[in-house]
Amino acid sequence: MIEARHLRVLRAVATTGSFSAAARELGCTQPAVSQQMKALEGSAGTPLLIRTGREMRLTQAGEALVRHASGILAGLTAAEEEVAAIAGLRAGRVRLVSFPSGSSTLVPGALAALRAAHPGTRVSLVESEPPRSVEMLRDGDCDIALAFRYGTAGGEWDDLVVRPLLKDRLTGLVPEGHRLAGAGSVGIGELAEEPWIAGCPRCRRQLVEVCEDSGFTPRIDFATDDYPAVIGLVGAGLGVAVLPELALESVRRKGVRTVTVEPAVEREIVALTLPDLARVPAVAATLDQLLLAAAR
Repeated sequence: MIEARHLRVLRAVATTGSFSAAARELGCTQPAVSQQMKALEGSAGTPLLIRTGREMRLTQAGEALVRHASGILAGLTAAEEEVAAIAGLRAGRVRLVSFPSGSSTLVPGALAALRAAHPGTRVSLVESEPPRSVEMLRDGDCDIALAFRYGTAGGEWDDLVVRPLLKDRLTGLVPEGHRLAGAGSVGIGELAEEPWIAGCPRCRRQLVEVCEDSGFTPRIDFATDDYPAVIGLVGAGLGVAVLPELALESVRRKGVRTVTVEPAVEREIVALTLPDLARVPAVAATLDQLLLAAAR
């Protein structure tokens, strides 16, 4: 019989490429990893790894088992959490991953309310932008991914439970002394000759697409994932930018003015989880609190 602990070891070996690296990731010894891999190969009845010197690669059977491991482990986690909650042994734990502007705006209020309602629930938070955050969810490395997308790409999240939270419009940023600083609304084409400061890779692609739809390609002089850095660069007169309204809520806007940019561009903010995990009480309660936080 294949054991879950052996699957976790196999996945770690496949991800890191060696027994020693897998041992460091799992917090155990290299001999322990080797022993568990031998036990797993014995249960599977076929070799799962091919060792050539210091290199290691998966056999066809090993690739198949790794492919199924994430779903199996996520299902087991869901079962453990639900059974524990029903039995009253513990309220559960939730591993949350969020993009930075979500971490600073939606997450704090949601987790404070969750702790007040369910003091025994433990929540951990790490930051990552989509699509990496969505990959972490599918790989079993988190329980909820706070993510965003521009438009509605068909099929992108069909295998996941999607909880829409809010629509987040992009807002233009110009230096205080800019010719358009006093304008209530500007067409993005009016900024065609300006140098631009761009954000994360997904936001950067969206900026280029919107500008090209308006007949020009933006000259991007600076690119940074750090929103305060974007504000600082615009405030120093080094260019213009567009940022989501959610990002502006927690950033000091020194030296910049905001303008409404047309045509309107919005990103959809959502909370994602796996179907099995959506039934876990602690995960469901966290999703509910994120929805309430977005509505405030």
